Amino acid sequence: MKRVFAMLMLTGLMAGVVSMTGCAYGGAAGVGKDYVVVLRNDSFLFGALRKAYVCKATTSGLSGCRDGENP
Repeated sequence: MKRVFAMLMLTGLMAGVVSMTGCAYGGAAGVGKDYVVVLRNDSFLFGALRKAYVCKATTSGLSGCRDGENP
C-alpha cells in the first residue's frame, strides 16, 4: 500500500512539474496597419522566459516574425 501511495505522489509531482514548464501565447495586438505583436508567457519562474513577437500580418497569416526577450 505504501508503494502505491508513493507512486501516486510521484506521478502527481511529475504532472505538476510538466504543467509548469509549458508556455501559452497571449493575445495579439495590432500595431499600425501591417504589424501584430504576439506575447508568449510561461509558468517557469514566474515568466522568466517570456518573449514578444512582432510579425507582419498578411492575407495568408503571420510572416517575418522577430522576437525580443522580456518585453
